[in-house]
Amino acid sequence: MIYFDNAATTPLDPEVKEAMLPFLHHYGNPSSKYYTAAEEAKEAVQVARSSVADLLGCEPEEVIFTSGSTESNNMIIKGVADTHWGTGKRFITSSMEHSSVLEVASYLTTKGLQVDLLKVDNKGVVPPELLSATLDRNAKDTFLVSLMWGNNEIATLNDIIPLGNLCKQRNIPFHTDATQVVGKVPIHLKDLPVQYLSLSSHKIHGPKGIGAAVLRKDELGIRPPLTPLIHGGGQEFNLRSGTLNVPGIVGFGKAAEIAKRDLESTQRQILALESYATHKIKEHFSSIVSFNSPSGEKLPGIINIRFKGIHNELLIKKLSPYVALSSGSACSSSKPSHVLQSIGCSLDEVRSSIRISLSKFNTIEEIDQFIAILRG
Repeated sequence: MIYFDNAATTPLDPEVKEAMLPFLHHYGNPSSKYYTAAEEAKEAVQVARSSVADLLGCEPEEVIFTSGSTESNNMIIKGVADTHWGTGKRFITSSMEHSSVLEVASYLTTKGLQVDLLKVDNKGVVPPELLSATLDRNAKDTFLVSLMWGNNEIATLNDIIPLGNLCKQRNIPFHTDATQVVGKVPIHLKDLPVQYLSLSSHKIHGPKGIGAAVLRKDELGIRPPLTPLIHGGGQEFNLRSGTLNVPGIVGFGKAAEIAKRDLESTQRQILALESYATHKIKEHFSSIVSFNSPSGEKLPGIINIRFKGIHNELLIKKLSPYVALSSGSACSSSKPSHVLQSIGCSLDEVRSSIRISLSKFNTIEEIDQFIAILRG
């Protein structure tokens, strides 16, 4: 099986598996005290937290472990919104966001809050001038802006610095879903105008079911106010209660360590694979293929294409014994892509589009095999 669905989830890195194995048998609860097993588990969590923070360029105490980006997005948006229920205050996001942001936005409206969905341009990017104009009209009423950093379907990159600065200038908190960006481009949160960030382990060759919400401290070392999504035993600095998933956290930490260590070489490798795949697709299917992904600056490794006259679901099903592909986000697989519709694709164009997403474990030989299968 050729695996080209890495934007949905990535294979577990063998180094990550090795790091996790001892903790599958290690039963210490890191929230317990004094005895050896508990202290060892606590130390392992601290090491992992530091590794994630090092990858992101933030402080370890700013990293709150969650079950993944979907929970982190919910925790952050609902947690910031909590003190504004029924006030008519405003939440700003875009039409391109992941479903875990868009569905929360819809939920907010049932609680008496306003939602502005910013339109993107034909490349799938939120123009800073559009956000600026929206904030000029509504800055006093806006309690949070949430815009994804890199898109999981077409690989566009929002320019986070000007977008975040527009919010910072008006003293409005800014959140970004960085799930697809982490491990693919350098991140230095200490230099970015970002208060909240979401990420998942399984997008960087770590285990599923673990991720983080990053809550940046202010100049006085104080975290921004946030109502916990889960109350209980006070774990994760009283922000996310529940017994910690130590094996998952250890795996996440190791995946973060590897991602930082190998960032440049991994980026070069994936860009080379993407360039080769793009060339081969154009060479053999130029008469029927179009590219939905932008040709300029983009996330490495994601290629979204459409084949004229071919139904994507039928194609993916036909190829499924040999190649793992998708038509878009795994979290919205039963619906036509709202991302492609946001950039102006018709329903027919959406239904003829597929996403190829590559990782460091893919090879040139797999791309050649894929092209041969498509041609066959």
